[in-house]
Amino acid sequence: MSSSIGLLASTLATFVQIYLVLMIVRVLLSWFPNINWFDPPFSILSQLTDPYLNLFRSIIPPLGGIDFSPMIAFFVLQIAAQLLTGLLGNLQTAI
Repeated sequence: MSSSIGLLASTLATFVQIYLVLMIVRVLLSWFPNINWFDPPFSILSQLTDPYLNLFRSIIPPLGGIDFSPMIAFFVLQIAAQLLTGLLGNLQTAI
């Protein structure tokens, strides 16, 4: 049973790391105003990342034209990744 929990924690930690990379790409691409977010590669990226970012955008409005919500979103995902990695490490030492 603990191996299945370890597999789940490992899978979730990998998912969070991949999602962090997608969010970094999304934020970097937002610096280019000529990108059409309705084109297929960009629309997929937007559909994957915007719901999570919108959670933080609703809490923290842009200040002075700068959107600080991605920084908070990255911080929360980093904490989740560290918690999952710690859980994975604890489960592996318990086995």
